[in-house]
Amino acid sequence: MAARPLVARQPNERLQALIQEAACSNAGLARRVNMCGAEHGLDLRYDKTSVARWLRGQQPRGRAPAIIAEALGRKLGRTVTIDEIGMANGKNLASGVGLQFSPTVLGAIEQVCELWRSDVGRRDFLSGTSVASSALVEPSRDWLITGADAQVARNAGARVGASDVDAVKATTDALVELDHRYGSGHVRPVVVHYLNSVVSGLLAGSYRESVGRELFAAVARLTELAGYMAVDTGQPGLAQRYYIQALRLAQAAGDRGYGGYVLAASMSHLAASLGNPREIAQLAKAAQEGARGQVTPRAEAMFCAAEARGHALLGDARSFQIVAGRALTKLEQAGSTAESGDDPTWIRHFDHAYLADELAHCHRDLGQPEQARRHAEDAIAGHPEGRVRRRAIGLLLLATAQVQQRDVDEACSTGTRALELLGTLRSNRGAEYLDDFQQRLAPYREEPVVREFGARLEVQAA
Repeated sequence: MAARPLVARQPNERLQALIQEAACSNAGLARRVNMCGAEHGLDLRYDKTSVARWLRGQQPRGRAPAIIAEALGRKLGRTVTIDEIGMANGKNLASGVGLQFSPTVLGAIEQVCELWRSDVGRRDFLSGTSVASSALVEPSRDWLITGADAQVARNAGARVGASDVDAVKATTDALVELDHRYGSGHVRPVVVHYLNSVVSGLLAGSYRESVGRELFAAVARLTELAGYMAVDTGQPGLAQRYYIQALRLAQAAGDRGYGGYVLAASMSHLAASLGNPREIAQLAKAAQEGARGQVTPRAEAMFCAAEARGHALLGDARSFQIVAGRALTKLEQAGSTAESGDDPTWIRHFDHAYLADELAHCHRDLGQPEQARRHAEDAIAGHPEGRVRRRAIGLLLLATAQVQQRDVDEACSTGTRALELLGTLRSNRGAEYLDDFQQRLAPYREEPVVREFGARLEVQAA
């Protein structure tokens, strides 16, 4: 296989040290790499000469570095990263961090840990705003056709128990509450450092099968939260990487329901914010298909609501009505389910207020202000005080519907209420909704009430 030199072609001392630690010959490593590659469907034909070239500083292309790291990890009985083997310096490899839906558990751990390290290190390639539609759709296809990993237990590293998993869950719950109240700008750095400094060590530890599944489930949820926070801090390109890895971790957890949630609540909404309506519906449908029979009615309602957003953005009112009706029916069925405790933690927040919020978006996009206004009012009435960002967005949806109805005085009054809440948040999403509302006010810029609202904005921005 063709190879490319490392920068400055320095001897790969990291790889040499690991080969010595593994007590493995060059020929032995080549044989292990070829066998590991075959498990991934790769026809690798490395020999001891290939390994000698790697030690001199050459680096194989494509997926080979990850296969080499996995082969050494198996020999050593622990996770070995691409960085540890001195092969994380290639530009093409680095820029792809977090974008791969890894075929193996070890590869998944490698991917997500490298993503966290890169995020903490503020690497430039993570900060781009571009999101390729295929980067969202392709992992959903891989998830859809692939079952849960056969085994996730590990026998190397520090012992990880149920209490460690409980700590991750409790930390996640606390961070979610802070995010709702203050916005991701205040909280996201804490989440990323916690993932990189604490959670990565847990994934690399030793755990039995049941604990491992629970651990991957908890880490999937926190990784998804970090992705949402990337959206809320204006970093959609970074968010897609987190969402892909959250989806992969959900598969390792054996939790099809949460995998569907990542597709419908995370990837689908990211596609919505970027104006890709076809991908919204595709991802939501994949969630419904892949989690069929394995989720509660409340989760089904959320999946249908996500699909409805896609139809509304496409201007397909008929398909929207059908799927929105299905979402309402499922949520009605879920009423007693939540009381009985059957709903998993990650979907319990999806209540009538959240569904009303989704429907308000849909009717706004379909140019139906009366329905948008009604649903926005229902959402605001249903969201508790602690959902500050959600209440602010609901107010701006209501104000937008009022502008669409040419009720400019009422719209500016509602917008002022939203402005007060946004003043307590550090949220890029809130700022985007405010910008959209301002643009809708532009035709009325000469009216006194609009000029007064603009003055308030300037004072708050100062």
